[in-house]
Amino acid sequence: MRNDLGLIHIYCGEGKGKTTCAVGLTVRASGYGLKVLFMQFLKTGKSSELKVLSGLDGVDILETTPVTKFSFQMTDEEKEETRRISAKEIADAAKATEGGAYDMLVMDETLGAIEAGLLDEKVVIDFLKNKPEHLEVVLTGRYPSDELVELADYVSRIDKVKHPYDRGIKARKGIEA
Repeated sequence: MRNDLGLIHIYCGEGKGKTTCAVGLTVRASGYGLKVLFMQFLKTGKSSELKVLSGLDGVDILETTPVTKFSFQMTDEEKEETRRISAKEIADAAKATEGGAYDMLVMDETLGAIEAGLLDEKVVIDFLKNKPEHLEVVLTGRYPSDELVELADYVSRIDKVKHPYDRGIKARKGIEA
């Protein structure tokens, strides 16, 4: 366990690269010998970065339940079930990080899951307020609440100036997906 760790990072905004920043920080931490637990919300569980990260020393992937529908396509029952599952996954991450087993926890697309109503922000805030003291935590997504910004030590906003999606170009494998 490292005594100089324990800060909270948020990568947010409408620009491309929030997950890429979190992955880059994961690579840096692994290269330094830190132990990282990486989890994703709102994704299918088959994102390209997981393939590479799972092969890095000291990086473990906490498998989360794949989301196969957009929140606006879900019934109220499906949304409630996803909220329940997401809360359990946060609890699983909390349990896994107890006792200094990990130096860093990356919670990719946490903010998007909160925004979509698929993860209760209170669950995340409670975790952050009660996390192991020396656990570095990284959150990504578009729009953090004021309370999350206040809890964070780093908040980096990535703004979109221009994006190919605006011209109808869909996400490309290995670049955006």
